[in-house]
Amino acid sequence: MTVSLKNLRKTFADGTDAVKGIDLDIEQGEFITLLGPSGCGKTTTLRLIAGLEEPTSGEIYINGRQVNDVDPGDRDIAMVFQSYALYPHMTALQNMTLNLTVAGLSKEAANKKALATARTLGLEDLLDKKPGKLSGGQRQRVALGRAMVRDPVCYLMDEPLSNLDLKLRELMRTELKRIHKKDKVTTVYVTHDQAEALILSDRVTVMKDGEIQQVGDPVEIYGNPANEFVAEFIGSPSINLIRADITENGISAGGLQVSTRNVPAGNGAITLGVRPEDVILGTAESDGLKGKIEFTEPQGGIVHAFVKLEQSEKILKNRDYLVVSIDVHESIEIGSTVGIQFREERMNCFDAQSGQSIETTS
Repeated sequence: MTVSLKNLRKTFADGTDAVKGIDLDIEQGEFITLLGPSGCGKTTTLRLIAGLEEPTSGEIYINGRQVNDVDPGDRDIAMVFQSYALYPHMTALQNMTLNLTVAGLSKEAANKKALATARTLGLEDLLDKKPGKLSGGQRQRVALGRAMVRDPVCYLMDEPLSNLDLKLRELMRTELKRIHKKDKVTTVYVTHDQAEALILSDRVTVMKDGEIQQVGDPVEIYGNPANEFVAEFIGSPSINLIRADITENGISAGGLQVSTRNVPAGNGAITLGVRPEDVILGTAESDGLKGKIEFTEPQGGIVHAFVKLEQSEKILKNRDYLVVSIDVHESIEIGSTVGIQFREERMNCFDAQSGQSIETTS
């Protein structure tokens, strides 16, 4: 199934512009994520595709057919919500097979399909239990199974893993990826978890204030963000944003040269984006910026070092410390003064006023 959104808008009765004229084409068999902070319009967009909300203007096409006036039940899609929406008086098996039997499938055939899906989701021992006897994570898996058992041509998923514990969420992410690779069912997935989006998606759609900021594959979104918002929203820890200036010899920050890259002529002021893993710590005698390692945060095989720069308040735009990701086996000493350099080929430059990406050359 293909899905196309053309200048889609949604304004609620209170005047809130939830979706502001977005255009998006979703290909057959694609797993695409709508990603952004709360209130960015991602869930409203999903509900518009499902037919649960009526657009204020614009068109929605499914397989080339405009469906603005088509009932949700006739769009051949399956939805999985953050809320479970299970029937409390029915067992897990009955919840999973209800739509199949209503559609005319025999009870025996419906149970057979449900059992196969339950094995995939690890629900075999829970099928005779009612929702009240299940944990939150188990109820979410039943809700996911209810959608999967229908063999729809499109899944619409609204944060379906949000109620699972960390370990189960990791397992379910892997399972969702495996299922999609096998079945290639078009999937539109809503989340505010950027790690989840990068892991699962063929393409990521980053949204803010009802507008699309960038659409691209996970590598492109992470490595070449379209603007400062995308750069800062994607990645954990988030990118370091550094106030910098264009000079005859490249780029400087705090009066010290930090790059020899060429930037198109402008007003001289830019914002430099450097991922924590692209910061290189040297000795105090190294050229470039200087700082002191104030504290660290171990994260398994990686340690995040927080460096207080000289003139930090003038140089850093989005935080008080420069964050550096280093291998846990590297030697660092809290309180030591270090020199700081950047991997120039992986830096991003943004216009200081608009925040939009600027092309650079070596």
